Amino acid sequence: MTRPRPEWTPPTRDGVGASRVAVHGGPWASVSDFLAARMPAGIDWPARLAQGMVLDSSGQNLTADAPCPTGTLLWYWRSLPNEPRIPFEIQVLHQDEHLVAVDKPHFLPVTPGGRYLQETVLVRLKRLLGLDTLVPIHRLDRETAGVLLFSVRPDTRHAYHALLRQRRVHKIYEAVAPWHSDLVLPLTVSSRLQQRPGPAFMQMQVVAGEPNAHTHIELIQRLGPAPRHRPDDCFDPAAVELAHYRLTPLTGRKHQLRAQLDALGLTIVGDRIYPELWPEPLAGAAANYQQPLQLLARELAFTDPVSGRPRCFVSRRTLQLAFTH
Repeated sequence: MTRPRPEWTPPTRDGVGASRVAVHGGPWASVSDFLAARMPAGIDWPARLAQGMVLDSSGQNLTADAPCPTGTLLWYWRSLPNEPRIPFEIQVLHQDEHLVAVDKPHFLPVTPGGRYLQETVLVRLKRLLGLDTLVPIHRLDRETAGVLLFSVRPDTRHAYHALLRQRRVHKIYEAVAPWHSDLVLPLTVSSRLQQRPGPAFMQMQVVAGEPNAHTHIELIQRLGPAPRHRPDDCFDPAAVELAHYRLTPLTGRKHQLRAQLDALGLTIVGDRIYPELWPEPLAGAAANYQQPLQLLARELAFTDPVSGRPRCFVSRRTLQLAFTH
């Protein structure tokens, strides 16, 4: 069941869109009581209310002692204390009245979530271009770099989303992964992917059943020996050769390229999710940007559903094709 769309939506503040929450449970003596009880701990709601960061459904600032009956709709803006700067920049490849195409760097998330808010492509781009209506048409993993599309206008957004649903977008990726001489290329891999249960839920796994993920794999060139990721890596890096691959996904499953290549024994260099899930750095710990995932969304092409013109956007970024020990 979908929630009804509100009649009014607050404008963004510093590139951050407002979130909304409906009051339930209770009874609540005040807005401050509801927020303290129902929202994540550690937020100074009285201070946020005093700063005008919580509004009612008509856009009026709420005070801490404002009444809070069940069914009330509240708007608020997320903020994160001391959010570290991710030291990589987005590059705008194209902008018109309907579309914005950017070249996303490694490590930068696409949309706000968890410990990331200002340091996301969406918020940075809204601030850079002054466009509150931007919405990503598709997603890239935080660790993946390359071409990323945003819709500008709500009235044409459905047409671009339909391209993805109907698989009318041609995508080309590149990756650096081990070279296996017994793997005959080019090769189209068809497999069934599903989310892994338990604590490793972030991972997708190949299981028996009707395929729901299809990827064409081609060799671009063979490279040198693989780097050692960590001191406890169990393989001899001199014995593992790498290769540069071109990947054409014919479907769009979560982690499709990463999971399918890993299942073939071609784990992408720098992958922190496959074959094992590495722990996230502790909050406040210095980030390590030395080992980016060697996966790049190189090209994205389609026939524009609004103008009818062919579109092709190509990343200007490169993968690391030479490694030292």
